[in-house]
Amino acid sequence: MPVHEGLALYAAATEAGALGLPMLEVGTYCGRSAILLADAARAAGVSALTVDHHRGSEEQQPGWEYHDPSVVDPEIGLMDTLPTFRRTLRRAGLEEHIVALVGRSPQIAAVWNGPLGLVFVDGGHTDEHANADYEGWAPHVAERGLLVIHDVFPDPADGGQAPYRIYRRALASGAFTEVAATDSLRVLRRTAPGI
Repeated sequence: MPVHEGLALYAAATEAGALGLPMLEVGTYCGRSAILLADAARAAGVSALTVDHHRGSEEQQPGWEYHDPSVVDPEIGLMDTLPTFRRTLRRAGLEEHIVALVGRSPQIAAVWNGPLGLVFVDGGHTDEHANADYEGWAPHVAERGLLVIHDVFPDPADGGQAPYRIYRRALASGAFTEVAATDSLRVLRRTAPGI
């Protein structure tokens, strides 16, 4: 995530923190954006949560553009970003301000019961994964809460289309209204029920 998009995410999290509700990120990877949410949550006195299976998205697998062999567990031969994520939080001094939920987003969303002040969707970029993240977590965005979607590229030449499609879906639902856009980061506010 570029710095200016990170600053926009932090501003959204700071605003959402005023609702007094937890904030949740889908798609942790190594924790760069998680530290932004954790710091905003710390300042607001709320909880930050992050959901990831820590095995990497499709584009991070061997042979793909964003593969990083340094995060492959040599014992099992699969990606494992959890240790890197934990080190990131420790270096930032934010271990006490975030809860890591390790598992697949739809499974965790299925057992989540409470409202959230902010949901940041930055998980898998296939239609299957993006839709599952949206359908699982958007219903939990509280009234006046924020739904933030990363990697929204209207032009297919700039990037994958699944995040763009869930962004369009959220707007078409009438439940969310766009309040900010910073390059590929979109911030939507819940203004009506539904998804």
